[in-house]
Amino acid sequence: MPMSSLRPDHLTEPLRSRYSPRVRGYQEGMARHAAAVNANLPGYRDPATGLVVFTARFLAERGYCCSSGCRHCPYVQEGRE
Repeated sequence: MPMSSLRPDHLTEPLRSRYSPRVRGYQEGMARHAAAVNANLPGYRDPATGLVVFTARFLAERGYCCSSGCRHCPYVQEGRE
């Protein structure tokens, strides 16, 4: 689904419906996301699951929403999923 509008807070705030502060490991996950964004890495390892998660920067630079429900999708607006 092509989308060109990035959320203003896409680098620092995931949609709560995709990654809630109530999730185990949220604070550590967000710290890893910030470190990966700052290091220009495409992803980081989730502390709770061990899975690799794409960063918002990587997804924004890719240029489109793939409609896969990415945790840090920079295109999707809250309530418009």
